[in-house]
Amino acid sequence: MAAGLGVLGLAPHVFWTMTPREFDAALRGRIGNGVQMPAPSRADLAALMQQFPDA
Repeated sequence: MAAGLGVLGLAPHVFWTMTPREFDAALRGRIGNGVQMPAPSRADLAALMQQFPDA
């Protein structure tokens, strides 16, 4: 909320009606991409898939 209301200066009704994707795009437009995390390796992805299988 601090980022939406403070950094972006959004009105509360605008903040609460934004989708997460819209909020992310607005925040990236204001402060940039920042640090980007590398994509997970195949081994990491396989471990996650084993730990959290689809039902």
